[in-house]
Amino acid sequence: MRSAPTCLATLDTRPRKQGQVKIRSFMPGIYVHIPFCKQKCRYCDFTSFPNRLNFAEAYMACLYREIEMRGKELGTFRFDTVYIGGGTPSVIDAKYIYGLMKKIVTCFHLTKDPEVTIELNPGTVDKEKIALYARAGINRYSVGLQSADDGQLAELGRIHTAEDFRTCAELLAGKNFSADVMIGLKGQKREDVERTIRLAAECGASHISMYALTPEDGTPIYTDYLNGELPDSDEVAELYDAGYACLKSLGYLRYEVSNFSKPGFGSRHNMNYWKRGEYIGFGVSASSFFCGRRFTNTFDLDEYMKCVLSGHFPVIESEEVSEEDAKFEFVMLALRTAFGLSARAYEKQFGTDWRRDFSEAYRKTEQYLVTEGDVTRIRDEYLFVQNSILIEYAP
Repeated sequence: MRSAPTCLATLDTRPRKQGQVKIRSFMPGIYVHIPFCKQKCRYCDFTSFPNRLNFAEAYMACLYREIEMRGKELGTFRFDTVYIGGGTPSVIDAKYIYGLMKKIVTCFHLTKDPEVTIELNPGTVDKEKIALYARAGINRYSVGLQSADDGQLAELGRIHTAEDFRTCAELLAGKNFSADVMIGLKGQKREDVERTIRLAAECGASHISMYALTPEDGTPIYTDYLNGELPDSDEVAELYDAGYACLKSLGYLRYEVSNFSKPGFGSRHNMNYWKRGEYIGFGVSASSFFCGRRFTNTFDLDEYMKCVLSGHFPVIESEEVSEEDAKFEFVMLALRTAFGLSARAYEKQFGTDWRRDFSEAYRKTEQYLVTEGDVTRIRDEYLFVQNSILIEYAP
């Protein structure tokens, strides 16, 4: 049971003392959660409210206020990325997104060329929305394609078709956009995965995220999983290998287990996460990692708005990250990427050697790793099953 929201009045933004875990090795990012959508997908376990779109105006007013409150603490820091996720951010009136960006640039210092991303559902955008997003400063778009098969999209509970994705891509012509591709769907074959990837590529996606469907307990699709109607782990691995080969042939470089891009188009916001950089989150259910602390906002929409309106941060969980956990996070996140784990970077961060700190785990997993210079990576053929390797490093 989650605790009641508390007032996290201030963050200790003073530099870490010698001997403590160092922070701010990378430029931090901003995440904003818009929890509304037209229809909840059958696999969705995110905080989203398909039947409360009429609360959008009140919610956004509270969101602006939370940003103002946190800006008073962190307004002196410089942020490199903004990511607007959900839910479906594109389902609300575009004027609220414009107002959101105006509030962010007023309350926070962004870099000269920040990466600003918004998630889109192909069935919820038009020419006018895209134009207003651009005027707001948004320069990257993440589009939920998932599949090129309309039957599979309907099975997932998506509100769009493959043709809707084509139309959305036409609206984004010449812009930097990413497409999401999902594997592990009911009845999915390698040809389906390849067709979806080719559709995204043909439509101009500079970045493709290929995720395996995770049937979460409590979601409708979990019943399909219990009934054995979804591909098993070996079949999903085969679908991933097929997708990887297709992406590689089309010039997309894998820089993280589920993320591929044309050269120079990797997501800066996501890379900040994988480099264990700091980020501040706004909105219901948003998480943050800043000044050595992790904290999470309430998942309850009404509770969120009441807290902010009373002048309190809607935080329900807050903890200081221990050095042991910080070391594990550093290793785990680095090994997820194609860039791997730099021994020098680890030593600079913690003052120790990572192989010594994780000697037993390293001994058990060395056969799955490759080291070049001071960098250690998971071998390509084992990257998709990296969870079973990284679990050995958990404290």
